[in-house]
Amino acid sequence: MKVGYIGLGIMGAPCVRNLLAAGHEVTVWARRRESAQALLDAGAQWADSPARLAANVELVVTNVSDTADVEQLLLGDNGVVQGAAAGLVCADMSTISPLGARDIAARLAAKGIDFLDCPVSGGEVGAINATLTIMVGGQAAALEKARPALAAMGKTITHIGDSGAGQVAKACNQIAVGVGIAAVAEVMKLARACGVDPTPVREALLGGFAASRVLDVHGQRMIDDNYAPGFKAKLHQKDMGIVLDTARSLGIKLPEAERVAGLIGELVAEGEGELDSSAIARLIWADNN
Repeated sequence: MKVGYIGLGIMGAPCVRNLLAAGHEVTVWARRRESAQALLDAGAQWADSPARLAANVELVVTNVSDTADVEQLLLGDNGVVQGAAAGLVCADMSTISPLGARDIAARLAAKGIDFLDCPVSGGEVGAINATLTIMVGGQAAALEKARPALAAMGKTITHIGDSGAGQVAKACNQIAVGVGIAAVAEVMKLARACGVDPTPVREALLGGFAASRVLDVHGQRMIDDNYAPGFKAKLHQKDMGIVLDTARSLGIKLPEAERVAGLIGELVAEGEGELDSSAIARLIWADNN
């Protein structure tokens, strides 16, 4: 399959490598060509702009920071829409606003282009190992066109519903992960306050109903006090902002999400935005939390 890929960061670059390994023909674009050089050396092709990239592929994948970036790359000057033929599928693996995803989908549909919002879970490790969980919003027929490429990057591909539904699922994921981190941090806090080693407590809980990936992975991070990023706090902050903005637009309250968003915001404000978001444990362990 001929795939164009935009967004060559810690998630995008390994995804491109997995597409190449699966035999797909991949063309890439980045603001700085040098950032793509290792992928070009590995067999990817280069396009001088998103528009030129779109002219020669069946599927365009974007994996960038926020809603505005996706909108600009797909619909802006020299963007994908400027070079795309009708029938192109755009799959956005970024985490963006559900309402923004719906708007982008509608604007692309007017040009005969299908849009899938395909946010992922699994972090850098999942991207490297091609084991990402991919949550898809959009038309089922477009998903089937994109599936061979998505299957080269992820292990679980779930069609959630219409446009924006994938982003809704990702927002729910970020709530569950964030609140789960806070819960595990409180587990560690209580164990230590009682004079009990949290290591066997974690092991015991992993064998019972409280078991979770958050307890497994982030619980170990907390025990080791090692917050090298799997998912940077500054990115989790952005995602929790999407969660709360969406909740406000719907007139609903998400009190636990609000608390976790506040803790992540505090961590970033302290200059620790490059750490894994599980570093909020340090704040929870402080006496005032």
